[in-house]
Amino acid sequence: MTATTDGSTGATLPPRAAAASDTTVTTPEAAGVRDAAAHAARRATDFLLARQDAQGWWKGDLETNVTMDAEDLLLRQFLGILDETTALAAAKFIRGEQREDGTWATFYGGPGELSTTIEAYVALRLAGDLPEAPHMAKAAAWIRERGGIAAARVFTRIWLALFGWWKWEDLPELPPELIWFPTWMPLNIYDFGCWARQTIVPLTVVSAKRPVRPAPFPLDELHTDPADPNPARPLAPVASWDGAFQRLDKALHQLRKVVPRGVRKAAMNAAARWIIERQENDGCWGGIQPPAVYSVIALHLLGYDLRHPVMREGLASLDRFAVWREDGARMIEACQSPVWDTCLATIALADAGLPADHPQLVRAADWMLGEEIVRPGDWAVKRPGLPPGGWAFEFHNDNYPDIDDTAEVALALRRVRHHDPERVDHAIGRAVRWNLGMQSKNGAWGAFDVDNTSPFPNRLPFCDFGEVIDPPSADVTAHVVEMLAAEGLAHDPRARRGIAWLLAEQEANGSWFGRWGVNYIYGTGSVVPALTAAGLPGTHPAIRRAVAWLEDVQNDDGGWGEDLRSYKDAEEWSGHGASTASQTAWALMALLAAGEKDSKAVERGVRWLADTQREDGTWDEPYFTGTGFPWDFSINYHLYRQVFPLTALGRYLHGDPFERPPLAKAGKALVEAQGG
Repeated sequence: MTATTDGSTGATLPPRAAAASDTTVTTPEAAGVRDAAAHAARRATDFLLARQDAQGWWKGDLETNVTMDAEDLLLRQFLGILDETTALAAAKFIRGEQREDGTWATFYGGPGELSTTIEAYVALRLAGDLPEAPHMAKAAAWIRERGGIAAARVFTRIWLALFGWWKWEDLPELPPELIWFPTWMPLNIYDFGCWARQTIVPLTVVSAKRPVRPAPFPLDELHTDPADPNPARPLAPVASWDGAFQRLDKALHQLRKVVPRGVRKAAMNAAARWIIERQENDGCWGGIQPPAVYSVIALHLLGYDLRHPVMREGLASLDRFAVWREDGARMIEACQSPVWDTCLATIALADAGLPADHPQLVRAADWMLGEEIVRPGDWAVKRPGLPPGGWAFEFHNDNYPDIDDTAEVALALRRVRHHDPERVDHAIGRAVRWNLGMQSKNGAWGAFDVDNTSPFPNRLPFCDFGEVIDPPSADVTAHVVEMLAAEGLAHDPRARRGIAWLLAEQEANGSWFGRWGVNYIYGTGSVVPALTAAGLPGTHPAIRRAVAWLEDVQNDDGGWGEDLRSYKDAEEWSGHGASTASQTAWALMALLAAGEKDSKAVERGVRWLADTQREDGTWDEPYFTGTGFPWDFSINYHLYRQVFPLTALGRYLHGDPFERPPLAKAGKALVEAQGG
């Protein structure tokens, strides 16, 4: 078996298969670890099976930060529908998330964050908390010390402008005429990532309308100087990107004064049509909360009353994002993740040794097959001739299937012995064809769109809320490569280009950056299994560097962890943080794929998982290990602590999950037959 520097290889099957399936026990200590792993896997399997929905799906809570809850209250106040029960329940949750210093963070254990703290404070004021209360006074003092409202992000100041707490003219301009920009023109809406696109289009209407509702109270206590809440700041040099876009924004402010009223009205109506056309069957937009919130506001400003079906269903969809806790607190999910959770749970259970024809795996496969999206969405703007065949993250999001979910669903379906194998083959064939068609020109894959790499959107003064483009990432590319390998397509030129890109993206220390999970441990835990599945031997230099890095960053307790601060300071935080179940599992998945089953690092990691498991088969994981926008928006997927440890334990106990070449050949034949 040989491997070239571009990642191509003469291997047909993953080289890890033979080594990983060797279950020979050489020492009593190793036997003890194996017994502990088997016990932990059984308990974790039982827990997961007991929590499958009758329809076949799994979904854990998706926890983010209190801006979701604060903005939900602000929306209801703006629309005049805020009720006392909702306000008090939301306030209870928000209050419970406040830190000792009076602030709110964007992730567990993180530092206080200014905009989040401002929005939480305002929400508590709406719920009746008085500014003189100790917890409120402490928050307000901290806000003033850091520049007050004037130093907050644009989105926070937009929410405040809706009630006259900030001046619209002191916000960046976002003209609705953007909706007419052709796709070849810079800053057209398809230059933005899908999540940003769905948010920006309705906000162009809000920006144009500049509504103000009566403020229920003043917020002078959140300004450093209430008499001068927005002190003038010098512009950046004209020759800089920041300076150029600041001056562009000033020009747009002047433009709004001269745009003919009919033109502006037509642009807003075009934006409204775009919004309504993308409303999902459940009433939401894109399956995520922020676009839904701004779409409801925009349409309301354009005359849609709350009884209109579009508005009624939109508001009902937002209610479904609420998680009511046993103590009466109400938490808002930014999104829901049933497809992602279900495919990961299926993989975990199958890899842990559950029979491939187990009724609950078959039920999960049935549900996933029913969720396939077979109509074009916004991705077709860049790939108009590509037949559909993907999966989204959420219950309803037909406009935005994503490449990552599609790859993982295909990997999950291949693990199930379904009663209709032809249906499975055709679904996977469509998924492979669609994912191959969504490859970016550099050989890698982004999450939702092709070549979504324009440098301009991130430069806009308006876009200070996180990542607004969707460039290819190592973790998504790795999952696609792993899927292609499982389908017998590791030698396809498109797969080889993806492998070459991954090898080129390896960090100097041997890790890979994690775009959608925290962070270098997630990237590395995704890439190494993909490369070995595609045929790279465990002796390949890239694999050895990754192994060395993982061994170097293993915690003294035997687990692995990485703090979200690695997105801001990789040198200090890369691979460093309190041990967590999900991150320990990612590290183990990489090491096992690299043939390190009998290593001390794997033994210690497996032992840590077994020792920290709770009696009910779960693991505690308050830390956020998921990523929406690196650093700016972090996620605690409550099912990560369950599915990834079970996957790692299963692979430790049972070896490679894909020793089924007939299935892989069937998938390849179908892709070829369909012209893939």
